[in-house]
Amino acid sequence: MKPNIAVFFGGRSVEHEVSIISAMQAIAALGEYRAVPVYITKDGEMYTGSGFSSVESYRDIPKLLKSGVKAAITRDGGEVLLMPRPAKVFGAKPVVLHAALPVTHGTNGEDGTVAGFCEALRLPYAGCDIFSAAVCMDKSASKTLMAAAGLPVLPCESYTSTRRHAEEDAVLLDIEEKFGYPVIIKPQCLGSSVGISRADGREELRDALDLAFSFGPRAIAERCLIDMKEVNCSVIGDIEGARASVCESPGGNGGILSYGDKYLSGAKGGPKGMASGGRRIPADIPAETAEKLQRLAVKTFHALGCEGVVRIDFMLSDNEIYVNEVNTIPGSLAFYLCEASGLSFKDMLAELISLSLKRERRRAQLTAAIPTNILSSFGGMKK
Repeated sequence: MKPNIAVFFGGRSVEHEVSIISAMQAIAALGEYRAVPVYITKDGEMYTGSGFSSVESYRDIPKLLKSGVKAAITRDGGEVLLMPRPAKVFGAKPVVLHAALPVTHGTNGEDGTVAGFCEALRLPYAGCDIFSAAVCMDKSASKTLMAAAGLPVLPCESYTSTRRHAEEDAVLLDIEEKFGYPVIIKPQCLGSSVGISRADGREELRDALDLAFSFGPRAIAERCLIDMKEVNCSVIGDIEGARASVCESPGGNGGILSYGDKYLSGAKGGPKGMASGGRRIPADIPAETAEKLQRLAVKTFHALGCEGVVRIDFMLSDNEIYVNEVNTIPGSLAFYLCEASGLSFKDMLAELISLSLKRERRRAQLTAAIPTNILSSFGGMKK
């Protein structure tokens, strides 16, 4: 019998649609496993059903939801079960889940939310744990840890929307004095280039902050690199060992890669996620530069405690290399980089699931609770 793998996707995120695309790619490639789609709506409800494994179904989501079954996941008798809601839905039966493959990009998923959900259930899951996922999502926190590990990063400053509105002139002046123009403003905890903009003057800076704060309470500012080139590299492994893929030069408009550049361009017949577009694999950089990037990618992977497969984005400018950010659930799971390195998507997914089971075995050997008699002599709460 094929093991049942819960594929989580969708969610309350601005990257909801991209998550669906990546999940459909993964479900089609799971091969020796039985994929159990767990679609999370933008309201946070979970649905499952046979129709949730086809990307065409999501062209009419209200219709798709009517054809599916609301689901809840619980642990019972040592097993993790996907339960239909209500329990007596005709033809729907509980499904035993053996592991999970989170494909939830962005907030409320990639930030460690789904990892925490799986850990509470003791359901093995592929990818980074709660801490690593949360740190990598937070651009300021990840830069701090990477700098402490000796990795090359651009300095940044974090600002809150509360401070911006309370003392706007002081915040604008602080950014101007620390970074000058042009300056890049980003939401502190977001991905897929959403909410990122360049400011060349004070009015543009105000607009950039407005945009970034529309996605979250914190934003960062950092120096804008001139004549910058982006290069990406994926890493697969765990705390015991990891290896880097070939590097890629992602397509774009010559400046900051937008959401559209990453997901909506160059895809015949509709968007195909990060696997589409005008990318060059291997990247058009010297071999020695590529090797240096691969070494930095593995070092970054371990410095941030990553597991599973991640994509690390670099910036090259004036013969300097900077680690830009780490994507713990990259678009398309970065399978195209693994395939270019000789690892098929099917085998990559099998390795991710194997790593998740290995981590669960490792954790099962740890002490999670200690026996005490505190409650046996507890006299109750005083009124």
